[in-house]
Amino acid sequence: MQVTREDLNPCTVQLTIACDADQVKQGFEKAYKQLAKNIRVPGFRPGHAPRNMVQAMIPKQDLFEQAADNIVRTAFKSALDEHKLTPYSQPSVDLKELNEDESKAEFVAKVPLQPVVELGEYKALEAEQPPVEVTDDEVEAQINELRARKSTREAVTHRGVEEGDVAVVNIRAEGETGDGRNFMTIAGQTFPQLDQALLGMQAEELKSLELSFPDSFQEKDWAGKKMKCQVTLRSVNAVKMPELDDDFAQSLSTESVESLRNRVRELIGQAKLNMAHEYVVEQLLEGLLRTSTIHVPDTMWESVASRRLQELNQDQQQKGKSMEEYAKEQGMTLEQLVEAWKTESKLHVQRAVAVRDIFEREKMTLSNQELNRELGTMAQEFEMDPKALLETLKKNQALDELQFRAIFRKVTEFLKENAKIKDVQMASK
Repeated sequence: MQVTREDLNPCTVQLTIACDADQVKQGFEKAYKQLAKNIRVPGFRPGHAPRNMVQAMIPKQDLFEQAADNIVRTAFKSALDEHKLTPYSQPSVDLKELNEDESKAEFVAKVPLQPVVELGEYKALEAEQPPVEVTDDEVEAQINELRARKSTREAVTHRGVEEGDVAVVNIRAEGETGDGRNFMTIAGQTFPQLDQALLGMQAEELKSLELSFPDSFQEKDWAGKKMKCQVTLRSVNAVKMPELDDDFAQSLSTESVESLRNRVRELIGQAKLNMAHEYVVEQLLEGLLRTSTIHVPDTMWESVASRRLQELNQDQQQKGKSMEEYAKEQGMTLEQLVEAWKTESKLHVQRAVAVRDIFEREKMTLSNQELNRELGTMAQEFEMDPKALLETLKKNQALDELQFRAIFRKVTEFLKENAKIKDVQMASK
């Protein structure tokens, strides 16, 4: 067996392992015996039938996978012993070659070692506290948003289109066959040429004009093109918001307009406090990493990035989009998107390692009350009953996620208590 070692960084070792012929033969032989136990041949006990009788009954893919597992396990353990390496977490393995006929096998393994953490001073980090006061304008804007959600639509027949009206528009490009394409739009929120054309139009009125469709237009074959079109306004509806009175307030489970305003002010205030807290924590963690030296195994952040990209891909597939399309919407190529998530994942892992290190240095512990508090917060996020969520976490062997959230909260609160925080409003006066 030939092993080539490369130290990628202080806590990631890459081993390129070329197995010898005997290792490959033994791996396949063991795989035949393992799989033969599940095959019944009349006249023989399971696992005791002659190999030439069983061999044809074993799926090649199953044999390949089992042999690969046997060979990699044995060779990898030998390579670890040879180089005196103890993995810190799950290694990653990339099988490059496996050939039974030629008795060849080669794979590359990344071995994660203990993270290297040299923390800077973390008890006097600096941050700025954004303002959390709630203004009357913010309260009124939120109440108007609530009114908009309970708004109704009424057909408009006595006037032309105004900004904010909901319009059903038919657009037929010159030279295209058929009845054109229908769109539901909000006047003033499409694109400049179409907005200008729609304003003032009445139901069933039509216009002929040249339209320059934006690159982001929903009809991909029209996006970025300039075409002569016929625009027909099929229908127009005005949005009517309910009156701001006690009836409206009571429909939102408050007694009066004044109590509604108080409730909205309270909710905005809480949201601002939460955002201010997250903003301060973000600054503290940035400062912590800036003054520290933290090396983490590549396998840790690579697995995080891979999982996140898989989840993102599934989300886009459900929406009928490809990852390339999603990346373009974000102003990136697919390669740039992947690299961005790798960078982000590495940052998250470095932060997690730093947080755990502080937790241990400060000899912190978690109480049942703190774990239950975090469970309640997670339950709200996932809109689940806390007991049901706990059972789900146990079933998926994900209790570590609950524990780390509680650790993260405790450490970041500790950092905040010991930080030098300036109020932005006071500093600007």
